[in-house]
Amino acid sequence: MSATEAAPESAPGFALEPASRFTIEALTAAYNQTRVDYLVPMPMNAARLAEYVTTYDVDLTRSVVAVMNGQIAGLGMLGVRPGRTWITRLGVLPGDRRHGLGRALMDTLLQASDTLTVQHVILEVIKNNLPAHKLFLRCGFQARRELLIVRRPPAPPAHPPTGEFRWLDRAEALAALDEKPEPPSWVTEKASLEHADHLLGLSGRLPDGSEGWIVFQEQRFRMFPKSLARLTLHTRHGHPTTMGRALLTSAYHQYPELDTQTENVPNDDPHLPALFEMGFVESFRRVEMHRFSHSPP
Repeated sequence: MSATEAAPESAPGFALEPASRFTIEALTAAYNQTRVDYLVPMPMNAARLAEYVTTYDVDLTRSVVAVMNGQIAGLGMLGVRPGRTWITRLGVLPGDRRHGLGRALMDTLLQASDTLTVQHVILEVIKNNLPAHKLFLRCGFQARRELLIVRRPPAPPAHPPTGEFRWLDRAEALAALDEKPEPPSWVTEKASLEHADHLLGLSGRLPDGSEGWIVFQEQRFRMFPKSLARLTLHTRHGHPTTMGRALLTSAYHQYPELDTQTENVPNDDPHLPALFEMGFVESFRRVEMHRFSHSPP
């Protein structure tokens, strides 16, 4: 049963309603309140939440809001793509916790997923958020991998790029993403980047025959400096550290003034050493968890 239908019977004191019944401003205000005491609050404004809904294919009719005493007390959103769903922005306001709202929100989102007959449901939890992690385990999720959020402050590369590099247009950059062998996270997969504006790519070939590419988004926010985000590296031939370092050097030779924050780099990504060598630092980690409807692939 999805959140568009009658919600499951809830505990006394609160009701569950589809998120589509609320304005994006009301959802934004409630979301920010659910995060005020989080390890990493990550506040949003209405414009960014609206972009988030579009970029990550969030279905507001299947997303859910908990209402208590006439006010939003918690919410959870559901991204929907072929064969899988993604639970995100789940949270309960601090003063309304320990009333079963978190579990009720999860159960409603999982029931909505079940009606879609998806193979698996995905979510991410900040590492060391033990209450949320325990809730997700009770709901049948299993930890799959750790994902790093890393940041690099603006700075030119220490050395000029060496090799042959070519900028890719949007279509070429999106086509390149099909080459990634490891499964990307929901945030970084091609389906998300297809919604991104100002998507760029850069391919490179080094004198030793190494080849690879980098794809990223140049974000442009009103009243804020431009930045780079959703950065993805791939090495076709050669050592990932060498190729990654060369691609990043070339990219920052072009964009030395841009801050970079990229999300959900798998902790076993072979390009991580190159990122750290180029001045990236780890901000925090998420744990990606999956709940399979059938046997995992």
